[in-house]
Amino acid sequence: DEEEDYMSDLFIQQDVRPGLPMVRRMKEAIQKEDKQKEANEKNRQKSIKEEEKQRRDLVLKSALGNENKGFALLQKMGYKSGQALGKSGEGIVEPIPLNIKTGLSGLGHEELKKRKAEEKLENYRQKLRMKKQANEQATDQFRIRFKNKQEERKMEGDLRKSQRACQQLDMQKDIDVPKETWYWLEPEEEDNKDEEDKEDECTRSDLSVSEKLHILTAYLREEHFYCIWCGTTYEDSEDLSSNCPGDSAADHD
Repeated sequence: DEEEDYMSDLFIQQDVRPGLPMVRRMKEAIQKEDKQKEANEKNRQKSIKEEEKQRRDLVLKSALGNENKGFALLQKMGYKSGQALGKSGEGIVEPIPLNIKTGLSGLGHEELKKRKAEEKLENYRQKLRMKKQANEQATDQFRIRFKNKQEERKMEGDLRKSQRACQQLDMQKDIDVPKETWYWLEPEEEDNKDEEDKEDECTRSDLSVSEKLHILTAYLREEHFYCIWCGTTYEDSEDLSSNCPGDSAADHD
């Protein structure tokens, strides 16, 4: 044999890239493995369950013939293939479907499983209803608190207005000291407080805003014939009782 000429065109045209033989061997190994898998799949023996299923499906798909004793008896009684059962033909046409149990669970397991799923769903719905009810109650409580807060702020404003009016009317009558310390508006800053002021503060804190407003309203009506809600000073008690609707904001609304 002649030696290869490494300078010839034939040798230059060959693919001599590094690593190419390794890639070819890997492709050949993968192809060989795929062929082996196909051969194993063809030669694999089917399990007993698979064979039973195939035979059962084949039988269920095929119609009954004259060799079947039950079908033969029906034909003797006048039954024809495709006809409904019964003397008047009011029965079923298709046979009752076959329900094959393939699992290992006992009888009634599916019903139990279904019942548990329904109970779980009902519990979930109950939790949603309870959560919704709790949210509604929280919303109602918030509205009540907000309304009470607004009413309290309005009442505090009415009390300050009454205190201011009381102080002005008392001074017009040369009354230098209020009947109760809280009848007048207090100064924002006080430098000194004696023991008597502290006792008055304790007494004042025992009364609520509504109680203070009710007492001060009565004082203004009796002492000055003045109605804070009307903003009017009447001539006397008779004029006040005949022309003023009442001694509360509700009476004037």
